[in-house]
Amino acid sequence: MIRALTSILRFAAPAEADRARDADPEFLAAFADEDRRERLRIGKLGCALVILLMPLGFLLDMAVYPGDAPKFFGLRILCSAVTAVLLALHYTAWGRRHVFWLGLPIALLPAGFIGLMIAKNHGYLSPYYAGLNLVLIAVNVVARWSVAESLGITCGIILIYVAASLPEVTRASPVQWDHLINNFYFLGLTGVIVVAGNALYNQLRIREFTLRFQLNRNQQLLEENNRKLRELDEIKGRFFANISHELRTPLTLLLAPLEALRRPAAHLTEGEVADHLQTMHANGLRLLKLINDLLDLVRLESGRMEVRRESVALQEFVSGIANSARKLAEDRRLRLDIQVMENLGLMSVDRDKLEKAFLNLLINAIKFTPAGGTITCRASRSDTEAVLQVSDTGIGIPAESLPRVFDRFWQADASSQRKHQGVGIGLALVKELVEIQGGTVDVSSVVGQGTTFTLRLPWIEPKAGAPVVEVPLVETAPSSGGEAWLANLYRRAELFSGLSSLRDSIRQVETSAPGNRPRILIADDEPDMLRFLRSQLAPHFQVLEAVDGLQAIEKATQLLPDIILCDMMMPERDGLQVCRELRGRVGTRGLPVVLLTARADEETKIAGLEAGADDFLTKPFSTVELHIRLKNLVESHRLQRDLARQKQILESTIEELKETEMQLVQSEKMASLGRLSAGVIHEINNPLNYVKTGLVVLGRQGKQLPESGRSVFEGVIQDINEGVERVVRIVSDLRKFSHPGDGGVTEVRVAESIASALRFLAAEWRGNITVEEEVAPGFTIPASPDKLLQVFLNLIQNSIDSLTAKTFPEGEFPTLRIRAVEEAGRRWVSVWDNGNGIAPAHRDKIFDPFFTTKDVGEGTGLGLSLCYRMVTEWGGRILVNTEEGRYCEFRIEFATAGAAAESDSHQ
Repeated sequence: MIRALTSILRFAAPAEADRARDADPEFLAAFADEDRRERLRIGKLGCALVILLMPLGFLLDMAVYPGDAPKFFGLRILCSAVTAVLLALHYTAWGRRHVFWLGLPIALLPAGFIGLMIAKNHGYLSPYYAGLNLVLIAVNVVARWSVAESLGITCGIILIYVAASLPEVTRASPVQWDHLINNFYFLGLTGVIVVAGNALYNQLRIREFTLRFQLNRNQQLLEENNRKLRELDEIKGRFFANISHELRTPLTLLLAPLEALRRPAAHLTEGEVADHLQTMHANGLRLLKLINDLLDLVRLESGRMEVRRESVALQEFVSGIANSARKLAEDRRLRLDIQVMENLGLMSVDRDKLEKAFLNLLINAIKFTPAGGTITCRASRSDTEAVLQVSDTGIGIPAESLPRVFDRFWQADASSQRKHQGVGIGLALVKELVEIQGGTVDVSSVVGQGTTFTLRLPWIEPKAGAPVVEVPLVETAPSSGGEAWLANLYRRAELFSGLSSLRDSIRQVETSAPGNRPRILIADDEPDMLRFLRSQLAPHFQVLEAVDGLQAIEKATQLLPDIILCDMMMPERDGLQVCRELRGRVGTRGLPVVLLTARADEETKIAGLEAGADDFLTKPFSTVELHIRLKNLVESHRLQRDLARQKQILESTIEELKETEMQLVQSEKMASLGRLSAGVIHEINNPLNYVKTGLVVLGRQGKQLPESGRSVFEGVIQDINEGVERVVRIVSDLRKFSHPGDGGVTEVRVAESIASALRFLAAEWRGNITVEEEVAPGFTIPASPDKLLQVFLNLIQNSIDSLTAKTFPEGEFPTLRIRAVEEAGRRWVSVWDNGNGIAPAHRDKIFDPFFTTKDVGEGTGLGLSLCYRMVTEWGGRILVNTEEGRYCEFRIEFATAGAAAESDSHQ
């Protein structure tokens, strides 16, 4: 397909053909795909036109050749049917693959059928030759095929016309040459115009596609460059953040101990002075190593780094470097294995650069291998090269990250939560230091199993008589000569790893100690920084320590320090995440947090404040400023905590006062009701006595009535007696309610208390609510009789209010069910209704004083609270079981006398 397209392009437009011939395969493939889609579109359109227009020609047949019209109509239908098959092929996979060969029949089919109709009627004299012109015009206007295809179709149509004209020319009648020449002239001229037009169209099409292809490619290149620029910008941002941290942290541990040593009022012991000096020395070496690495990168970038080859004994060289790192490996509880081929001999190499590269790989292996692992250093030789390997059993590198491990400033974990220090230049420096000597470095790794770095250097024999350079020893004591001391200092800086020993990374479990000193939690993954901060803050604070963000959150939650001093960049959780998680927990929400950060930009400060930090300290910082900031925040926190405690006590006192006030009001109301009811009872009792006396007299007189009217009279007297007795019971209940006894707990008959409560509330439920009672006459519970009546009044009144407020569906009726049951060693009384129930959000609050869901003026919110208190005082409990919109049940439970005695004996 591509070869065919190239030949078409060459024939159509020489200039574009040259471009296409020289084009890369991607261009040809893109053009082939574009041409295939265009041919499919044009082919479908051409087939549709043929299928539609050929049968419409029947109208012309009826006008020109009415006698042959039916026969011609059959030919036209056959042409449309064959074209429909071609159209169907365009939608198949085969058709999409061979679309190049489906185009020609679309034009030749109608031309062939028109040729048949010309041959049937007068040959070259037939006016239907104009149909062939229409086909040619369609090839130019609709199809827009290549020049070769246009030329082929034009020749094919002329041949069809020649074949259709031959029968008429060979007849005995004379040939009308004027008609024949006229028709051939116009057919040929139309063909020339078609071929020329398609040639011009293809030139324009190829030029347009070339420009579009180049535009798309340029756009892709721009997008790719833009993506790379964004990545570089992100890498640059991470690099500056990391380099800021890696520079400012050791600077802090240089300047802050120096400030402590220079302070006049400082009374430091010899051990403290030695500790400060050791911290300053270690961090000075750390800074020197970082600066040397950066300078080496700059020299490599500028091309100013020279290779100085020296004669080196490779076996002793590798063993010496590995042994110099053995103490560091042992401190990390790692096994260091050295496997060097014997009799490696001498090679010419840049010792300093090879030493730096090999040490970088060795320290990297120690850094990323957990305790108990193994580091293996190997050295061997082939005929043409030396091979050095550093293998470990560490965490490994993901396969997708392997192609980028030697990129500058790239780190597998570039987040602010990474566990290991660094700025991402170590492995990039290794690669460039090896390549500048003509060597290579590669890596293989399996996640969870380990990593192997392999250095390959060309084996170059040293010049005869060249001195053998030995691996210099590291001197811990200062040298007498300046150059020797400086060289020794540089070598010690190269060997400085910045890694803490395993013992230093393990923190003992801390607990809160008694005392008045405020507690401070220091969270930092730098052992030197943690040790220095502890030494500075221990005289004034009880110090707690955390080595990562997760440990900081756990200790803050468990021990609740007065203040937290947290580094911004830590493993597991960075300082921002620590702030967010602490602010998200109720117990630690108010703890003040101070962030230590190496970044002093505005964006970092805003991010910290949004996360919930209270203050910032930018490295390097003054210890005096640190003390003052911490002191102010601790005092403010303690003051806020005391205020919160006082506020809580005050709110509790106010609630108790409100409850007491309401109880006093309620007591006064009850006292007023008692005085009122006493007068009412007295006024009612006197008339009742007259009525009862009158009824006795009427009863006696009724015996003198005739037998026929006596039964009716006695029935009326009996009804009046029952009504009077009911009034007497109500007056008696009212007297008991308004004049309660001493409130002692006795066995109270539940049936009588419930009957009294229902009588009191009869006006509200009778006739509207169905009341079902399942209470045995002798069922009792331990309670105060008068207070139990008050409990039942509250519970039944609440049920009546709920039933009255609910709209019941058809077939359901408001029902109040009261049951008393003794089972499983317990006695309980339940008040159940099928009202609106209680919402889940209110369920835990219903027994709280003053809580009510009723409108203002319809309830005080004390009813259920008083019920709960009284039942609890009697040794029982009150429970609620409810479903919103369906039902509510309050249950009062008491242990039976036997069960209660057994429980007391077990206690």
